[in-house]
Amino acid sequence: MRLTTKGRFAVTAMLDLALREQKGPVTLAGISERQQISLSYLEQLFGKLRRNSLVDSVRGPGGGYCLARPVADISVADIITAVDEPLDATQCGGKENCLEDNKRCMTHDLWSDLNRTIYEYLASVTLATLIEKQRTACASTQATTECVLHDKRKSTQEHQALA
Repeated sequence: MRLTTKGRFAVTAMLDLALREQKGPVTLAGISERQQISLSYLEQLFGKLRRNSLVDSVRGPGGGYCLARPVADISVADIITAVDEPLDATQCGGKENCLEDNKRCMTHDLWSDLNRTIYEYLASVTLATLIEKQRTACASTQATTECVLHDKRKSTQEHQALA
């Protein structure tokens, strides 16, 4: 299996969006700054997420992105699949031509079962689940520790103003 940066960044960006969209559309520039992901890379990812009906774009001043579905209806598997990330532990891409003579290898079923298990797990984890975990983690941190929910730039400016 290979879960590349593309899939990880897409999930991170979608979680960032889900945590902030109640205040209105979220800009990719904001996500880029908070999550330290290249803006041009986010533009590519969000194009795919939009085409797969996971996000909607809002044009004009105050525009950005918002989720196209409720957080409970968007799974991690949906996000990863939308950005064309294959979850495949087989060498043959599931085509059963693992060996040079186009035959299946002895462990093909093992890797296929692993693919299925990973997909089922990622399909069971929704943005709602990730939001709840993030909020729980933030609530349990001490006041001096920065929480991922907050804009690091704003937190730094507030800390400097208080000092």
